[in-house]
Amino acid sequence: MNELERISLDEVDKKILRILQESGDISNLELSKKVGLAPSSCLLRVKNLREHKFIKKVVTVVDEKALGYNVMAFLQVELKALTKSSIDEFVKEITSFPQVLECYLTTGEGSFLVKIIAKDLEYYKEFVLNSLLALPFVRNVSTSVIVSVAKDTTIIPID
Repeated sequence: MNELERISLDEVDKKILRILQESGDISNLELSKKVGLAPSSCLLRVKNLREHKFIKKVVTVVDEKALGYNVMAFLQVELKALTKSSIDEFVKEITSFPQVLECYLTTGEGSFLVKIIAKDLEYYKEFVLNSLLALPFVRNVSTSVIVSVAKDTTIIPID
């Protein structure tokens, strides 16, 4: 879908998006009451927002520490050469690792910024040494371990 096909959001659509970002598991009946629509109209609005890609997906956010992942880190991964094939190969490999939560091709010193979780520092070390640095196209990995989180949200401002 191109930009010309994108719909305009009215205030009700914006309110729906705000509420769904806070409570993705809200029932349609409850959502319809909060935005002042009939349940069928509300359901149609949400369906329309999904079809027009305003809603990417609905997920449950799990607490990683409750599952024993006590280390979170950002890795700057530098490739030996920034070529289409090395980037494609790296993306293929990095997306196969379940401990990788996010991966971005960036500007600056590192080629990629990768967010990972690990059970402990030993698990982290094994991942970096045996998985990342074992890839033939990776030159260097530098790490910033997250000590504490000041803000963690998935909420996008809706104007």
